[in-house]
Amino acid sequence: MKTKTGRYSGYIRPFSRLLDLIIIIFSTTYFSGIPIFHDFYAFFISCAWFIIAANLGFYEVYRYTKVIAILNCSLKQTVVFAICCFALAYFYPERYSLTSILLFVTVSIVLILGFKLFIYFLLRKFRILYGGNSRKVVLIGKDNSVNPLKCFFEENPDYGYRLIKVFDLDNQMMDSFRTVCTFILESNIDEIYCAMDDLSSKQVEDFIFFADNNFKTLKFIPDQKQLLSLNTVFEYYDYIPIISQRTISLDDSLHKVIKRIFDIVFSLLIIIVVLSWLMPILAIIIRLDSKGPLFFVQKRNGLNNAEFDCFKFRSMKINELADIEQVSKNDTRITRVGKFIRKTSIDELPQFFNVLWGDMSVVGPRPHMVSHTNMYAERIDKFMVRHVIKPGITGLAQTKGFRGEVETENDIINRVRYDIFYIEKWSLLLDFKIVFNTVYNTVKGDEKAY
Repeated sequence: MKTKTGRYSGYIRPFSRLLDLIIIIFSTTYFSGIPIFHDFYAFFISCAWFIIAANLGFYEVYRYTKVIAILNCSLKQTVVFAICCFALAYFYPERYSLTSILLFVTVSIVLILGFKLFIYFLLRKFRILYGGNSRKVVLIGKDNSVNPLKCFFEENPDYGYRLIKVFDLDNQMMDSFRTVCTFILESNIDEIYCAMDDLSSKQVEDFIFFADNNFKTLKFIPDQKQLLSLNTVFEYYDYIPIISQRTISLDDSLHKVIKRIFDIVFSLLIIIVVLSWLMPILAIIIRLDSKGPLFFVQKRNGLNNAEFDCFKFRSMKINELADIEQVSKNDTRITRVGKFIRKTSIDELPQFFNVLWGDMSVVGPRPHMVSHTNMYAERIDKFMVRHVIKPGITGLAQTKGFRGEVETENDIINRVRYDIFYIEKWSLLLDFKIVFNTVYNTVKGDEKAY
């Protein structure tokens, strides 16, 4: 259950909508060259804006919403809104200039997005400096279940969550339940976060009943297995609720086309601008440093677990363990040139040919050698979900520090967790962000690049 909390929080969205309406009317008058009441143009365009916004969730911005999500939604809003504006200009070319409509759309979007981000960051700063626009929260569960969220609340005051207390409930102890409920009411707590794995079914029911009857927001923290498997979506067959396990953004045909265009353009750019002159130079240097070919070709698992030939610049001496043993720190198989090209990730550049041929994408889950795929598929829950889309040269998991050698099982579990998040939440802006972070980490130096 969600409730409205905070003295002025309920006015933020209405104010934002009113501000956007003023901007659209102002831009219509001064930048489109159309009088404000002429053919009710401003009225129809304003209605179009808010209808589009309602369908795309343009105003559904919460304190935990990421900037990239705001930008992604704004991009969709811009495209659809521009189509509506140009459609009107198309039907009335004698009245509406395409240039003036383009100016109107550009100015409107820039002003609306500018004020939207200004309010977003102003609220974050306001929460830090004055403690306003905040939510008082409690955590319920064992330390290992609630500690990650506890650290998040404590390290990110700009989100406005004030952690008041952490309760460690013993199963089936109703006295503890009553103590928690009394504290929540007396301390005027806004939100309750419960670790599902630490509560019995009866306790979950009791907390839901308590929250519903006392106007409190109740949220649950899943454990690692639930986090990977319960990204559920409710659908309705007539009035019958059906749960889908997950949604995959790239199942959408339009998204596939957009991602493929991005892959082709980006890979051609790298091949023409970088590899066209770098390959001949590396061919000489690698051959002088050690015997063997320029490229190292290895079978890896891609889309739908199909095997493909993955290309890399050869960074190791020819050895029989190349397809079995993962490279480790200070590996004696790595050549002198290999140390440099691995540290700078230059060895991965030939994979842009894989992208151009359609075996890989620029961004996606990193492909593993076949022997490791078979091993992790048996040991790691949801590992094979990574293969529902094309593998990538870089990925979200790699930008979060889970690249290269798998030193502990926790490394591969987190890699799978980030890969599944990417699969379900893909957007073009997320791809841009991952590419930027990859370049930044490479220039800065990644300790796991060896």
